[in-house]
Amino acid sequence: MSERADVVVIGMGPGGENVAETLAAEGLSVAAVEANLVGGECPYWGCVPSKMMIRASTMIAETRRANGIAGKADIAPDWSLVAKRIRNEATDHWNDKVAAERFEKKGGRLYRGHGKLVEPHVVEVDGIRIHADKGVVIATGGKAFVPPIPGLDEVDYWTNHEAIEVDKLPESLIVLGGGAIGAELAQVFARFGVKVTVLESGTRVLGREEPEASAIVARAFQEDGITIKSGNKATHVEQKDGRITVMFGDQEVTADRLLVAVGRSVDLRNLGVDVINQDPRARQIDVDEHLKAAPGVWAVGDVTGKGAFTHVSMYQSNIVIAQLLGRDYLPAEYHALPRVTFTDPEVGSVGMSEQQAREQLSNVKLV
Repeated sequence: MSERADVVVIGMGPGGENVAETLAAEGLSVAAVEANLVGGECPYWGCVPSKMMIRASTMIAETRRANGIAGKADIAPDWSLVAKRIRNEATDHWNDKVAAERFEKKGGRLYRGHGKLVEPHVVEVDGIRIHADKGVVIATGGKAFVPPIPGLDEVDYWTNHEAIEVDKLPESLIVLGGGAIGAELAQVFARFGVKVTVLESGTRVLGREEPEASAIVARAFQEDGITIKSGNKATHVEQKDGRITVMFGDQEVTADRLLVAVGRSVDLRNLGVDVINQDPRARQIDVDEHLKAAPGVWAVGDVTGKGAFTHVSMYQSNIVIAQLLGRDYLPAEYHALPRVTFTDPEVGSVGMSEQQAREQLSNVKLV
């Protein structure tokens, strides 16, 4: 079965959704392919529900700080209130009906399933081949990276999905990874009474940030009762009698639950990118400053390897939109890319760290 469209968008996360909705509203024939939920990670398992969790945990901490400063205060944390808000207000019980209908009301056609390039301008989904007359946009996003630690595939671990969806908190939790996602969730759960241990293979939590910022967050974690263990690797995981043990260097760390938060990964193997001369085993799709992966094929978001952030995919998507509508635009640049980790205190940065700048400067030859 064969169909046609001006543009085919594979993946309806924030960037893909912006491309598809904008072009459809401009009158183009747009076919969008999504295997999961329209909107992607951000509204269902990322930015939006996590901010509800963070806001609630900050209110707990602020209430406790009132003692000795503004009066006497006490609070009994209740996770069920947060879980209810996430289900009802943020995710519609992880139902994308509203987002899907919004796109379709603008004239777009939504196909449920995994899209694959079978020719440079032809996408196949569930036996239907869609020919793109103007171009294809790949915006399939990423997913939680699960490292090949012996025994990990045999235990009932969490990723950000399970952590966001949880109705009842465990008494104790191991967070494998002290990056942005691991740090944010560790602090949230600790403030709701969970005994949290963070295992970080690097020398410090938030290793991408300035050392001074990491140190401040580490002190805040100590005040929240979080244990940080760093500078080793997890070598084995096992589950026994309902509890999970991680071998971290020569230490055994045991808890009720394990959250794996060691980063994000992109899977290109089933996208058919070889037909546009891209390596399906690569970590990202190579694009130029116009976000082109091949003539008439663009990529935006996590798959480009330019930063797994919603604002990056939105920035890139607007550049692609301008090209498909024949409008002026500036090529993509990433030298001043901003990011924020929403711990308490928050850690924000723009562009390179001081260390990165020093390393770059050391390679400059003065004449």
